[in-house]
Amino acid sequence: MDEIQNLVVKGRSLLEDGKFDDALAFFEQALLLNQGDPDLWNYKGTTLRSLGRYEDAMYCFNKSLEIDPRDKHAS
Repeated sequence: MDEIQNLVVKGRSLLEDGKFDDALAFFEQALLLNQGDPDLWNYKGTTLRSLGRYEDAMYCFNKSLEIDPRDKHAS
């Protein structure tokens, strides 16, 4: 498993456990390694939405759609 995938697995686990701040840190680390992955932007957006940071979440979802306009997972 590569470094990004490890970060995503940890972030998703924390997200599911409701530990949104901790999850956000993992998704941000993953994005530092690859800003061109729409899934990473979606994970970050979902986490920000869970934190009530709606404008920041919308930025992430829009960024995901810029990368892949057909991204069916963009919230």
